[in-house]
Parts: sequence; C-alpha cells; structure tokens
Amino acid sequence: MTKPTSTKPTSLSQVVANPSCMDDYDPNSMPVVKAREFIKQFLNPVVETETIALRDSLGRILAREILSPANVPNYDNSAMDGYAFNADDITSYAPTKLKVIGTAFAGKAFTDEVKRGECVRIMTGGAMPAGADTVVVQERVKLEGDTITFSEAKFKRAMNVRYAGEDLKQGQTVLAAGHMMRAADLGLIASLGIAEVSVYRKLKVAFFSTGDELASVGQPLQTGQVYDSNRYSLFGMLSRLGVEIMDMGAIPDDPDLLEKTLLKAASTADVVITSGGVSVGEADYMKLLLDKHGQVVFWKIAMKPGRPLAYGKIQGNKTQAAHYFGLPGNPVAVMVTFYQFVREAMLVLMGQPQPAPLPMFNVMCTEPIRKLTGRTEFQRGILFTDADGSWKVKPTGAQGSAILSSMSLANCFIVLNDDVGNLDAGAMVQVQVLDGIV
Repeated sequence: MTKPTSTKPTSLSQVVANPSCMDDYDPNSMPVVKAREFIKQFLNPVVETETIALRDSLGRILAREILSPANVPNYDNSAMDGYAFNADDITSYAPTKLKVIGTAFAGKAFTDEVKRGECVRIMTGGAMPAGADTVVVQERVKLEGDTITFSEAKFKRAMNVRYAGEDLKQGQTVLAAGHMMRAADLGLIASLGIAEVSVYRKLKVAFFSTGDELASVGQPLQTGQVYDSNRYSLFGMLSRLGVEIMDMGAIPDDPDLLEKTLLKAASTADVVITSGGVSVGEADYMKLLLDKHGQVVFWKIAMKPGRPLAYGKIQGNKTQAAHYFGLPGNPVAVMVTFYQFVREAMLVLMGQPQPAPLPMFNVMCTEPIRKLTGRTEFQRGILFTDADGSWKVKPTGAQGSAILSSMSLANCFIVLNDDVGNLDAGAMVQVQVLDGIV
C-alpha cells in the first residue's frame, strides 16, 4: 500500500476542523486507497484480554505470543514404516544385509542399542533406537527370516528420520500476538499440550438503519416503503468476523429518536455502523447529530457502488467514544463499502495490526465491461473454470447498487481501477475473491 504523502494529523478533530492540514485531501473525490489509509491512522485496538479454552478460540485474536514449551517432535523418530539401522552399514559394492533384533512401535520404544550389522523394525512415529540413524522403508527390503537385504540406491544418512525440534524448537514463537486463530492453529496448539490461550476481548459493534421508508420483514409494505435488508446483510458480515453484535433496529427520520439511538450505541459499543443518511439530498438529521456528538468526516469516494461514506468517532458519554462508519443506503453499496473499508478496520480494532487483504489475482473476463474512467468500480463477478481448467470470470449481469441479487450470485468482485475504461471480452481483469469472506 502506498504511504500517504501528507503529514499525519494530530487528531481526527483537527481534520474535521481544518481539512487542508492533510495534503491532497479532497472529501469530494476521495480515492479508495487514500480513504483506507486515512481510516487506519485513527484506529485504536481493544486492549482488554481474557483467557479462554483452546476450543473456544477459533476466530479470536491472540493477545500474547505462544511459545513452544518443548521441542516438536520431542524425540528423534521414524517418518516411515521400515527398518532403523546405522548408515555406516551401507555397502556400495554389494547388497546390505542386516539382522532384525526387535521392533520399535509408536509409543513403545526399543530400549536396547543397535550395533553394527543390526537393525530394528520400526513403525512411523517410533523413537529411533540408540545406535541407529537412518530408516529404510519396508517396501525397499527383502525379508528372509530375521535378515533384511537391500541395495544402496543412493541412501543418505538420516533418511526418513524426523529429528527432535525439526518442526518447532523449545522457546520458539509458534504464533505471534495479533494472529487470528484458525482451525489448523487449534491442532497446532493442542499438539503442544496447551489448553488455554490469551485473546483480546470481542469487539462490540452496534448498528442500525435510518429512514422513514424502511419496513421490518414480516410486515406488509405500504406505498413507498422497502424492506430493511441492510441490517440483515450487516448482521451476516459482522457474524463472520466474530464480533459481539448489537442490532439497534430501523430508525425513522425522527431527530430525537435518532439521537437517543446513536448515543446509546456509542455508549455501549466500540464501533457504530449506520446505513443511510450520509448521501447528499438525504435528511440532514444524522449529519447534524454526528457534528454535535463527535468528529466525523463525510466523503464522496471515487468508487462505484458506494460513493457516500462517513468515518469518525462519536462520544456516547463522558467516558465512552465509539468509532463510527456511515455507509450508503443502497443494499449492494452497503456490502461493497463494508468489505472495502469496514472489514479491514474492524480487524485492526480487534487486535490484528496488519490484516491480510482480500485475495486478488488476474484472470480473463469472458464478457465485455462498460465503465467510465476516474473511479474504482467493484463489479460483481462469477469466478469459474472452463473446459481446460483455466480460471475465468464473468459479470453477474446488471450492476445497479440496489440489485442485491448480484451479491448472492457473485463469488468475487471484479476490481476495475480508476484508469480503466470500457473493456472488450477477453481482457485481463483483477478479481477479489469473496468465498469464505461473505
């Protein structure tokens, strides 16, 4: 990511009061990358921690690094079923013959020493017996009575042996603080005998929709009303992040009720997200309340969909302030702005200092694309493999910001930067994979 060219402001309120304190800061045409950079400057992650059972840590952020309490593996062992022997017994001019003197099982070691000319039958994971340093796999030998025979075939000392500390050494950092626990991590930490881990507390996120036109699902629509789908999309996206969710409902354009809801959300949550009320031409109630109770900047992002966006902090009470994200009202724009701005910011707030960006790579687009230069577009796409196994992408169809079905059909965004215009079928495009994220 390109570093900002401006000097970092001392506070968010400084930017609100004097936007010119940041070089090249244009709230009426904010590039996507610059908006991400700006937001990240003012994120303060949670600091409170808790100790939880390993099984409960999936998706949580480690507050302390995990050090290996022992070598892994903690003893030299065989990587294969075969025969353990001393590599000095290998002869290059004739087949090697060794006498089998016992067996080493996983969990039951062979306790005697292996002398020259001898070997031990050994199972995968079995401890290497004293005097042995190499394993020949059982498929490479001929067994007759208590004697095995095999040819040299470029044997090397220590072949098929896993040494103590080969995976992890005692005291080595296994997982760093700020790491999000995944399924493989649960097994890894369990293999060290660790039953509990220290994690940051869950981030508390409150959200609500605004607008007189919103109706709750299950109720009949009146003329001019639409169902409030945004809260359901936000609930799903937030659930994937594993945060503590507070759904404050759909709030009509009533200044007193909006203020009460906003202050309650900011008093109890780390983050407040609203949808609607930040576009030019919409009711000014939310903007007036945000100016009254916090420091919030309003942008026209040079992107489609999702042009209007607000970010800042809201003072809920004398001791509690919350980060604020004001998203557009259109359903697709809500999801796009969440994935492009809110998701990464949330991961930082949860305790991940450098969240991994959504995976993105170049593929061929099978259909033409219409686009104006001067803004970044996130068109919904379907990533697929053709008959020869090559990855390709095609748009889902109509790309309007109110066509929520396009998000259900899509498994990726087709990311078209501001300098990209109309494209013919067969052009290479960037895709941002959503599977596993949405």
